[in-house]
Amino acid sequence: MATVLIVEDDRAMAVALSDGFAYEGFSVEVATDGEEGLRLAHEARPDLMILDIMLPKMTGLEICKALRDEGSNLPIIMLTARGQEIDKVLGLKLGADDYVTKPFSFMELRARVDAVLRRSTGPSGHVNGGTHEFGRFVVDLDHHVASKDGVDLNLTPREFRLLGHFIEHRGEVVTREDLLDTVWGYDTIPFTRTVDTHIAKLRKKIEENPADPHLIVTVHRLGYKFVG
Repeated sequence: MATVLIVEDDRAMAVALSDGFAYEGFSVEVATDGEEGLRLAHEARPDLMILDIMLPKMTGLEICKALRDEGSNLPIIMLTARGQEIDKVLGLKLGADDYVTKPFSFMELRARVDAVLRRSTGPSGHVNGGTHEFGRFVVDLDHHVASKDGVDLNLTPREFRLLGHFIEHRGEVVTREDLLDTVWGYDTIPFTRTVDTHIAKLRKKIEENPADPHLIVTVHRLGYKFVG
């Protein structure tokens, strides 16, 4: 049974989401402010967090950053209000796995939850697995470990899936559409620059000079190619 942590200060919505996921067979934890949400993320060991952005005491963005800074791979789906486009961008940059814009249907959220859980607990598109070395890097696809000169790169789950997909398609041109389908798990999302944003973050962790990348190169009008 998967455990979902709902961090939402709107009590009516929190109750509705809690009842919905409980009915679907999930174990549910609920927090109504940011500090409680971060505490439960540590203590309850949930399989996934549904995280509102606008929270008392500590915002959803602050929670997401705190968890990723400490190396947590907890899958996070952020809830945003219409007109909060900048918050969606920031959430993805900080390592959120997905977002849903209010108002939304429970079935839409459930579908997103299922997709994120499949990616975090299943094979995540890593067909070959194994350990791969390139230059100063070692990437173990089976155990989700990536290091440079023996030091953990502290990749987010999304960054690791991106790197794994590139490694398994080394030398091939990979389109943004392919990445959205295989790494994000759905064909289109509203924020069309999501892939570029995540690749920019990944480049900062693996490229000697992210402004002049030599491992993940851009193929004009087509996509990207991993040449490590």
